Amino acid sequence: MKKHYPWLWFDADGTLFDYNRAEASALKQTFHSLSLPFEDDYLDVYRRINHKLWQALEQREITPAVLRFRRFELLLEAIQLRGSPDQMSSAYVEQLAICTDLIDGAHEVLQTLQGKCRFAIVTNGLQAVQRSRLAHSPIRDYIAELIISEEIGAAKPQPDFFEAAFARTGHPAKSDVLIIGDSLTSDIQGGVEYGLDTCWYNPGSEPRPDDLGQITYEIRHLRELLEVVD
Repeated sequence: MKKHYPWLWFDADGTLFDYNRAEASALKQTFHSLSLPFEDDYLDVYRRINHKLWQALEQREITPAVLRFRRFELLLEAIQLRGSPDQMSSAYVEQLAICTDLIDGAHEVLQTLQGKCRFAIVTNGLQAVQRSRLAHSPIRDYIAELIISEEIGAAKPQPDFFEAAFARTGHPAKSDVLIIGDSLTSDIQGGVEYGLDTCWYNPGSEPRPDDLGQITYEIRHLRELLEVVD
């Protein structure tokens, strides 16, 4: 049976926006713009480093400013290449900010549900990337609120992030909000612990963990959201 949610809160990277494609393109263009040699396996090295740092951010172990610099410092060390982490960080953010590729079905879902629900993006991504990318995206007019951890000083899954998101969206009842995201550690864990209904976007059919608590919905394609949301 479908349920009506006045608010749908979407994660950005990997849920609405095709982050894997954007990340690969931005990294390659960063190397080329700085006249540095690029090899395909650098992407996997970068992704491992970047993933660990974003996990540290979720746990309040580092700040966004440290993350932006540190990931390229570690990458250059790992691939034994001389370069400037600062220059790489700036170039990478510029490249990522213009990548507006959407996950398949994202535009269709928002277009179908507009007028029935209001949409917010709730993201741990960097401000410079998220605001620029949304401004150039075909879904920009559907999004009522863009809530970015870097701007509010707290990241998902921290309760402070959700408190700020509720304030930005007019303090709706928790039962009026569904959070949709691909990350178990930030989107789903944060939503479950805050008392929200959650929708895990799981395109890779990863196994559902036993220790996370109740996940309300699980979908493998964004269009499946239309089967559960009225």
